Amino acid sequence: MTTAAPSPARPSTVPSTFPNAADLAADNYLFVGVATCFVKEDGEVREISVIEPIPSSTSETLLAGVPTSYRVIYATTLGEVIEGDQPKRLPGLPEEAQFCHDFTFRASSAARTFLRNPAYRDRVALGQPYDRLNYSTERKRVLNAEHVVRAEDNVKQHSHTHQVL
Repeated sequence: MTTAAPSPARPSTVPSTFPNAADLAADNYLFVGVATCFVKEDGEVREISVIEPIPSSTSETLLAGVPTSYRVIYATTLGEVIEGDQPKRLPGLPEEAQFCHDFTFRASSAARTFLRNPAYRDRVALGQPYDRLNYSTERKRVLNAEHVVRAEDNVKQHSHTHQVL
């Protein structure tokens, strides 16, 4: 009896337990961050903490020191943050922090990005918080902001822009 070689795209040794992500396993690596966001209600802006999965491309900018609304990130595994199809709170996360919209879908997607970019696994130790981020709320992340486009927003073009001179 011969056994098939493991897929090079999926170095995991733990079988998948995620019904909507059969290509992933509980030991797939990802970052989860706690971000400071804002919600606009009745003309007032209220601060909230949100738990979000972070893809490897965003991790690169966070670790490079770009200003971010993330206070702390955790290197973890998919099995630590998802149970079945429900989010699971990591120990050490603030109790007042809420999970982002579509957390399980976004966590699965973020884990896939780390499969493609395994170099980030060495940047933050598994199970450890990383708080040496350039935390800033100067540019506020308003989650329920509505962008209303008005005629005044249009950029006026020079009369010769579309003419061949």
